Amino acid sequence: MYFKVIKLAQNSEWFERWFNTPYYHILYKDRDESEAEELIRNLIRVLHPKKEDKILDLACGKGRHAIFLNKMGYDVTGVDLSAESIHEAKKSENNSLCFDVHDMREVYKENAYQFVLNLFTSFGYFENFADNARVLNAIYKMLTPDGIFVLDFMNLTHVLKNLVVEEEKNVDGILFHITRKCDGVFLYKDIRFQDKGKEFYFQEKVQAITKLDLEILLEVNNFKILNTFGDFNLSAFNEDKSDRLIFIAQKK
Repeated sequence: MYFKVIKLAQNSEWFERWFNTPYYHILYKDRDESEAEELIRNLIRVLHPKKEDKILDLACGKGRHAIFLNKMGYDVTGVDLSAESIHEAKKSENNSLCFDVHDMREVYKENAYQFVLNLFTSFGYFENFADNARVLNAIYKMLTPDGIFVLDFMNLTHVLKNLVVEEEKNVDGILFHITRKCDGVFLYKDIRFQDKGKEFYFQEKVQAITKLDLEILLEVNNFKILNTFGDFNLSAFNEDKSDRLIFIAQKK
């Protein structure tokens, strides 16, 4: 069976194509807001930001983390490459909350933020592994001296042990056929569905980065790891059991 691939721009990367379609937002429309709020509350408890501090939510999507942070009284900027997501996020803007379209591999504002957050596995999307260092270099430049970077990534060991190879989800009358695999370099999610008489195919692809890989990346890019957690409750990390891999790192 042939599935059409939507192309928004010539030679665009998978996340540019997929995140900018309405189907991405349909498939993930029921993401748990309470889960996002739980993580933010726990991060605030651990990080103790001051009310005058500025926070950057890097790869913010539609802004669920940024919006909740702002409701807690913080000055927050959210940036994301997806114009579709930022269009939605901008509906919540106010004097202390703003959103913008931006590529995380580039510096947005230099020496401007006490905290930079990169949440919900929004790292390792790139074909070129050197882009990971570009992202960390940009974060380093955007942070103020001794600024804090929070990286929330998947725990690869746990993901692979519990990988759901195939499933179907019916959302808003669209039946999404989802398959997953890992080739040791990337973790793939293939998404196929039909809508309005047409068949579509998209692929999500995230680098299969281990805890050690990330520790080395942070160290060589001038970050000191302060804490490592394994879930949104910020429990201790356990490689076999933890759902998440959350680093709290400080700019050297």
